Amino acid sequence: MAGEVEDNVWPLPKFRFEVDFGSELKGIAFQEVSGMDAEVQIIEYRHSNSPLFSAIKMPGIAKYSNVTMKRGVFVNDNTFWNWMNEIKMNTIKRRTVLIRLLDESGKVTMLWTLNNAWPTKITSTDLKSDGNEVAVDTIEIAHEQIVVTNGG
Repeated sequence: MAGEVEDNVWPLPKFRFEVDFGSELKGIAFQEVSGMDAEVQIIEYRHSNSPLFSAIKMPGIAKYSNVTMKRGVFVNDNTFWNWMNEIKMNTIKRRTVLIRLLDESGKVTMLWTLNNAWPTKITSTDLKSDGNEVAVDTIEIAHEQIVVTNGG
């Protein structure tokens, strides 16, 4: 009918989300998540008897950016530092990381799955004697694949 507005005509707000880092780390609240990028490298090829003086472009290897997450520092919570300390020469506990975008009722509207994820860098908060900001740690995570799905 004329004048009716469908539920799915508005873009999703991005401020309500949660992150799961496996079975023991569910529903972690973060201040910010960024770097969920995917790119396919281009392979250029021209065979010798081509009548065109240009290359054929084909898709190559998929490449994924590291995902950066920021969250507040909490008392007696060294979870990310413990995960980072598990790294030994070519040995790391890889995890499946789930990033969920939630609607106003808390239902999942978008889900980003990072497969075979592991921490590459942790940046601890800066300390200032005259500051009044919240202490925030930053973790950077490498992964081998990102899968995006709708709903949950």
